[in-house]
Amino acid sequence: MAKKYLIEGGYPLKGVIKPNGNKNAALPAIAAALLTEEEVILRNIPDIEDVVIMLEIVKQLGATVIKEEKNTYRIKGNISKTIINPELGKKIRTSILFAGPLLARCGEVILPPPGGDVIGRRRLDTHFLALTELGARIEVGANFKLSANKLIGKEIFLDEASVTGTENAVMAAVTAEGKTVILNAASEPHVQDLCNMLNSMGAKIEGIGSNILKIEGIPKLHGTDFTIGTDFMEVGSLIGLAIVTRGEIEITNAQPENMRMTKWVFSKLGIRWETDGSSIFVPSHQELKVMGDLGGMIPKIDDSPWPGFPPDLISIAIVVATQVDGTVLVFEKMFESRMFFVDKLVSMGAKIILCDPHRAVITGPSRLRGLELTSPDIRAGMALVLASLCAEGKSVIQNVIQIERGYENLPERLKNLGARIEVVND
Repeated sequence: MAKKYLIEGGYPLKGVIKPNGNKNAALPAIAAALLTEEEVILRNIPDIEDVVIMLEIVKQLGATVIKEEKNTYRIKGNISKTIINPELGKKIRTSILFAGPLLARCGEVILPPPGGDVIGRRRLDTHFLALTELGARIEVGANFKLSANKLIGKEIFLDEASVTGTENAVMAAVTAEGKTVILNAASEPHVQDLCNMLNSMGAKIEGIGSNILKIEGIPKLHGTDFTIGTDFMEVGSLIGLAIVTRGEIEITNAQPENMRMTKWVFSKLGIRWETDGSSIFVPSHQELKVMGDLGGMIPKIDDSPWPGFPPDLISIAIVVATQVDGTVLVFEKMFESRMFFVDKLVSMGAKIILCDPHRAVITGPSRLRGLELTSPDIRAGMALVLASLCAEGKSVIQNVIQIERGYENLPERLKNLGARIEVVND
């Protein structure tokens, strides 16, 4: 049954909240659990739709999945199939992450074209080029059929610093024969989580956190008990919620070391927060004024691979900018459809000029008005929640399944901070 959110804006959010585990670390970790026949325990796994689908794929491949307690799963990789269910595979992009583990364990895999957010063209070439370098054969038709008699380590230069492309290459390489060097590797915190998890299973990966990964292949991995890190995208979203509602939020277990670039970028909008150990405190009294570049030039906010500003926070930054005094250019360089939700913000009263698919000029502050909205993807959906919570009047957000693919139990957690938000079955 379809659900929608009913939101009444204009109420400051206040209180303490703990972010969930990193969705983008949990999904590859679930796939990586299939690299061994021994039991793998994964902790801090968010209870979201994408995780449910990944675990269902794992079960359909023959593995055993037991929910030990909230956010903790035991997976035993007794693989009996190597064909990904096409109905499940097309629901999430990370179904592609089964390529590396199944090639490594079984020597073959059949994958449907993956689904996920429609935010522009999302290439699969990097995955297949890397796996081909390690010895895989690829047949492209209605599905992707990959096979390999043996995976052999090699020096690989990725044509782009693809997160999931790097993760597939790493998972295939850890049990490949010989040494693999991955150049131009992605280095996001979730890639680091995966590499650290694999090392805890006996893998030999060096250079974690850099763009050069060196992997000494071993014949077999063993089980592990691993805890996923905090979702720094959710931390950025919570900071944005505090700012646009003029609230005051303490975010515990926020891993501030992953928020350095976000803090620097948000400082261009006059936003500040305080750090105490692993917690971030966002105070209510903020100037919220755009800080011009040298010479008074209009500043630019743009995204780039880690350690740059995360593309998944561009949507949040756009909504925050609508509530800040001044003008800023937002340049989304990585996905050409990411910005197509801004027309909804304009309808709410935001002063935004969409220059082209990648650039928007935002002038604030704007008084937003409640509106009936539809969530196009996970991050834009969360951005619309921010806009609705700071808007005058009531908003309705349809297609919230997109939001719930990335945020666990969002309405109840926001209610605990004072948000006026209700879930209605449509």
